[in-house]
Amino acid sequence: MVKLMYALRRRADLSRDEFQRYWHGQHAPLVRRHAAALGIRRYVQVHTAYDEATRALPGVRGPMAEPYDGVAELWWDSLDDLAARLATPAGIEGARALADDERAFIDFARSSMWLADERVVIDG
Repeated sequence: MVKLMYALRRRADLSRDEFQRYWHGQHAPLVRRHAAALGIRRYVQVHTAYDEATRALPGVRGPMAEPYDGVAELWWDSLDDLAARLATPAGIEGARALADDERAFIDFARSSMWLADERVVIDG
C-alpha cells in the first residue's frame, strides 16, 4: 500500500469550523464519488480539535508552527496503481474535480502533501 498524506491549512476567509464543515460535508462526498476511478482504497480525514489542549502540547519542545487544520490520508494499492489511475480519462477528471473543489477551502501555499510508507509501531 502507498499512502498520500495531505496536511491542510484553511483559507484565511474561513473559520476552522467552516473549513471542517465544508471538508467533511461537501468535499468528502466528492472524494467518495471519484474513489473508484482514482483507485482510492481508503480515505480518512483527521480534524484538528481541542484548541486549548493543542496549544499546550509543545511543552518542553519550545516554539512550534501553528497546527494544521487537518490531515487527509488516502491509500492506494501501489504507486504503479496510482499512476495508472491518474493516466485514465476518469482519473484525470476525478483528480481535476477534487483539486478544483479544494480551492474553495484549502490554502495551497500553506498546505503540504507527500507520499509515504506507513510503518506501524504499536497496533492495538
